[in-house]
Amino acid sequence: MLTSCTATISAQPGPETEFLRTPADICIYGGAAGGGKTVGLLLEPLRHVGRVPNFTAVFFRRTTPQITNPGALWDESQNLYPRVGGTPHLGGREWRWPRASKIKFSHLQFETTVYDWQGAQITLICFDELTHFTAHQFFYMVSRNRSTCGVKPYIRATCNPDADSWVADFPAWRIDQETGFPIPERAGVLRYYVRIADRIEWADRHEDLLQYLPRREDLPPGIDPPRPISVTFIPASVFDNPALLRVNSEYLAALLSLPLLERERLLGGNWKIRPAAGLYFKREWCAVVDQAPADLYVVRYWDLAATEKTELNDPDWTVGIKLGRDRNGGYWLLDMVRGRANPGDVERLLLNTAAQDGKRVHIGFGKDPGQAGKSQALHLVRAFSGFTVTPAAESGDKLTRFGPFSSQCRAGNVKILRGPWNEDLFRVLEGFPDLAHDDEVDACSGALEMLNPNVNSWGAFEAARLKAEQLQAERQRNKPQPIQPTWAPGSMEWLAEQNKSS
Repeated sequence: MLTSCTATISAQPGPETEFLRTPADICIYGGAAGGGKTVGLLLEPLRHVGRVPNFTAVFFRRTTPQITNPGALWDESQNLYPRVGGTPHLGGREWRWPRASKIKFSHLQFETTVYDWQGAQITLICFDELTHFTAHQFFYMVSRNRSTCGVKPYIRATCNPDADSWVADFPAWRIDQETGFPIPERAGVLRYYVRIADRIEWADRHEDLLQYLPRREDLPPGIDPPRPISVTFIPASVFDNPALLRVNSEYLAALLSLPLLERERLLGGNWKIRPAAGLYFKREWCAVVDQAPADLYVVRYWDLAATEKTELNDPDWTVGIKLGRDRNGGYWLLDMVRGRANPGDVERLLLNTAAQDGKRVHIGFGKDPGQAGKSQALHLVRAFSGFTVTPAAESGDKLTRFGPFSSQCRAGNVKILRGPWNEDLFRVLEGFPDLAHDDEVDACSGALEMLNPNVNSWGAFEAARLKAEQLQAERQRNKPQPIQPTWAPGSMEWLAEQNKSS
């Protein structure tokens, strides 16, 4: 006899439950990391797919890898949807239910990708990380939010704070404009908007916006006048997600260790904070010492420039940062060399510095993309014959690349050797990102990446080289040693061996 089983999936009490309860046409959820945004978004369509014929929901991320990465939307959906009768269709990245209901996962990688959805009718549109999309993409897809299945069309979105994003206008009324943090009593409150050209008009009551919309008498018979769209914002943080903290207690420590800018955004949910001088480095974070340990693993990373200073220009600097790592994982900033010179003098600066550092110091430098960068890298590698040198293709923006170094400094994990170059270094690091020249920042980022090949921006080359060296050393250890013959005393071979040893 067949027995039926029922799966119960429920939201966590607090913001996640409020997100699933709101009647708003558009609800934005989150505003900090770890608040259960992905799970909340995935739960939303489950109220409809099992009971409403032809119900359709589409989840959007900006790119396909953001959908399919481990722990991302598709991965998480596999933990939920099979338990409530969903059948996966991998080729289309969608889940299907009886009676033609489905949930689809798609991307809007390019500005024009939205036109692939011309003519579509989507009852529920879900944007994961709304700040990754443009305003044009969002408002175009709002026009695709329509349905005849009996469920009123609506939109749900998640995001982290970004003061410079167009999205910041949506929760602005709910954010303290002095501190940048959400106002608790305004969480979940509905407000209304109409969009006129590219301008948004807001009101606390939908009646106050009717003046901007066509009147009934101005429309064809039988057509109801449009209504303002209701919007709400429900903030949530990692502290609203006890399920995550129970299984991953280190996640909070990871958020606490972020540079100040990212920590304020992702842990505190600050919508007003922006990159500014002093957020990424303060000299009091690092102890200045008179002596460093002798057993450090040391690298020298160069951020290259090749323009000589004249009265008419203000070129970038060529900067070489010498950074060491001790056995306990601490970092020691040992030296900084910098100069403004033509390519020939820059090369001499690099070679003279390498000679002073010695061959035990590994050398790295940034490699520009394109053929010119490849040619320069090949030339410098040849010029550094006798030294261990690795060019690295730098990727990512400066703020992202400097983040790990900033975090180590803030944690008190970087000590700086006292020297006449200290003040120049402090001035640039403390002024980042507001100064015209930040070559010292890039050099510090590159040096830390050299010491930690798994850091994203360092690239696969250095990691592969280290792996090859380890494999080669292992082969040498395991290589069978030749058997040395033993000659009879007095034989000609024995006499020859005796002559060699003497």
